Amino acid sequence: MSWIRVHFKMQLDSFELDAAFSAPPLGVTALFGPSGSGKTTLLRCIAGLERTTGWLRVNGEPWQDEKTFMPVHQRPLGYVFQEASLFPHLSVRANLEYGYKRIAPSERKVKPEQVVEWLGLGRLIERKDPARLSGGERQRVAIGRALLTSPRILLMDEPLSALDSNSKREILPYLERLHRELQIPVLYVSHAMDEVARLADHLVLLEQGKVIASGALQETLARLDLPTAHFDDAGTVIEAEVAQHDEKYHLSRLDFSGGHLWVSKVAQPFGTRVRARVLARDVSIATQAPQGSSINNILNARIEEIRDEGPDKVIVRMKVGDTHRLLSRITRRSRDNLGLVAGMYVCAQVKSIALMA
Repeated sequence: MSWIRVHFKMQLDSFELDAAFSAPPLGVTALFGPSGSGKTTLLRCIAGLERTTGWLRVNGEPWQDEKTFMPVHQRPLGYVFQEASLFPHLSVRANLEYGYKRIAPSERKVKPEQVVEWLGLGRLIERKDPARLSGGERQRVAIGRALLTSPRILLMDEPLSALDSNSKREILPYLERLHRELQIPVLYVSHAMDEVARLADHLVLLEQGKVIASGALQETLARLDLPTAHFDDAGTVIEAEVAQHDEKYHLSRLDFSGGHLWVSKVAQPFGTRVRARVLARDVSIATQAPQGSSINNILNARIEEIRDEGPDKVIVRMKVGDTHRLLSRITRRSRDNLGLVAGMYVCAQVKSIALMA
C-alpha cells in the first residue's frame, strides 16, 4: 500500500487543479512538469497552506477529507522553499535548532549532529551571519532546519531554482546523500529533468493541473506516450554497480542486469551503486554487432516500440536485459534502411553516458 495518497481539486481564476497520485513510503517522488502545470499549488495543498476540496492520507491517517482538515502547524512535515528564508537575526546553529527545540524529546527522530554531517555544515555551524552565506550554503541550512523538525514527509519546492550553476553543483551531492540516508518520503518539485533523473525514484508528471502519469522513474521515462520521451534531453536512467577500474585508460566499468557500461574513472570503490543517465540522442542502432567501432558501449537489445517524431525522426524504445530500457532518436530514413520493427533484436551503441551519482 502506498504511504501517501493525494487527490485535490481547486479552481484559481482560469487555472483548474484536479490532481491525484500515490507515492511510496521511502525515496524521492518528483512532481515534474512545465511552469504553470500546478506543481507548487499541489505541494501547498499537501502542506495545508492552500485549503481546497479533496483528500490526503498518510500511512492510512486522514490529514484532509470531507470531515477532516489538519491545520498546517499540526502536519508533521518539513517544507523547503525556493528561497532559503533563514532567520537573519539568528546564527546558523540557532536556525538549525529553531524547529528542533519545538519538538518534544520523545518525538525527535533526527539528531543535529546527523544533519550537520549529512549536509556538510560543520564549518558553518558557528557562523553568526547567515545572510553572508552562499546560496547553496543557505539552502543547505534551510534543509537542515526542516529535517530537525523530525518530519514524516519532507516537501521541497524547487530548492535549486534560485541558485546559480556553481551553487547547484555544490548542493547536489548533499541532496544525493539525503536520498541515501533519509528514512522518510520526499516530495520534490522541479521543472529540470536533470535534477529529476539524478534524485528521483518515483515520477509524477503534471500538465495543466492534471496528473498525466505516475510511476517508477525508469519505467515512466521510457514511455513513448508521454511528453518526456520527446524532449530534446529525453533519455533513461540505469542503476548500476562499480565493478572494475581500468587504470591504464582511466575508465570504470559499471555492471547492471543488461550488461556493462564503461565510463570515465569514478572514485567510488567496487560494489558502489551509481546512477547513469543515457540520452536518446546518444544512442544509435546497428542490426549486427559492429566491427572496428570506436564506441566502447554496445549492448544487446530488443526493440519494443517505435514512434514517429515529426517528418524526419523517430524515437525507439529498446529493452536491455530483464528490466532496463534505452531510448534512441534516429532518422526515419535510418529506420527504413535498417528495416527496424518492434520485436527485432539489435545492438544499441551508447556514445555518451552522464554519471548522475
